[in-house]
Amino acid sequence: MFSLSQGDHGFIWKMVHEEMSFGSFPFFELMDLNTWENMANGTNVEEFILLGFPGMWHFRVSLVVVFALTYSLSVIGNASIIALVWMNSNLHTPMYFFLCNLSFLEIWYTTGVVPKAIGVMLGTSQTISFSVCILQLFFLLSLGSTECFLLSVMAYDRYLAICYPLRYKSLMNSVLSARLALSSWLGGFLAVSLLAFLTSRLTFCGPHVINHFLCDIDSCLALSCSDTWSVELATFLVSIIVVVASCVLTLVSYIYIISSILRIQTAHGRKKAFSTCSAHLSVVTIWYGSTMFLYVKPSAQNSLDLNKLVNTFNTVVTPLLNPFIYTLRNKEVKQALRRAFQKK
Repeated sequence: MFSLSQGDHGFIWKMVHEEMSFGSFPFFELMDLNTWENMANGTNVEEFILLGFPGMWHFRVSLVVVFALTYSLSVIGNASIIALVWMNSNLHTPMYFFLCNLSFLEIWYTTGVVPKAIGVMLGTSQTISFSVCILQLFFLLSLGSTECFLLSVMAYDRYLAICYPLRYKSLMNSVLSARLALSSWLGGFLAVSLLAFLTSRLTFCGPHVINHFLCDIDSCLALSCSDTWSVELATFLVSIIVVVASCVLTLVSYIYIISSILRIQTAHGRKKAFSTCSAHLSVVTIWYGSTMFLYVKPSAQNSLDLNKLVNTFNTVVTPLLNPFIYTLRNKEVKQALRRAFQKK
């Protein structure tokens, strides 16, 4: 049995006091006497309490409204893109096939976070079991890794379309498109498998309050009472392999794309070529910027409150932005939307 010294007991009660000092957050409703005994005795934790966004009740209700509205628009927007591509035969190209994969991913990515986050902020679903916590962590990291691979594949697709326009259809055929999409999904889930397994082997003795609205890797590392070096190393290596490698591939593709666009003689031709990849470039910039901040670091020492804010942007805001970016900055999608509304 793991034992605690007198100083460790004092540290625990100090943390409890700090958690209770967040204002009107109902901590006495969340923790019973057995919880405090487990924390003091070092018993392995079997469930966590998600702190969410502590504050006054009306503040949390306002956040719930924002999260619910954003989630609804994200699901509707991404589902609309999939339906639009499905119904318009002129959009049955590799570019829009990859876009449908991205939209499908975004629906599940935000679904894995927002419903639970709303329950946390309302106080109706603040606990999460250890197994479900690890499952959520695996699910979100896998989808995030898949998105990195998909964005690099989409950049490669634009590279072939702009740099080799005459050979594009033969180079990027339906078979290669399907293989690249499937490889992105399999690669994303396989890349995170070892990291999720190592995280599941960590020991948690208490406190068991996660300063977040979801289970993320930094929060688990902060609460673990066992050696986290192997998990931090695995996180860093996976980040380098998944995030940095895919970002470099995307960057190289766009270097070739931009150099090819600059060699086009007419301004109209340059504008037309750039319009085919400007939406994707916007999404890439937003996604990689926030993802690198969260995961590409040698240790998990970033502020958890800052991580919470960036995670909100990644899991709630970005899935909403993507449909609008691709709709407003893509001529073919706008034309398909007009035709769809004219039929009605």
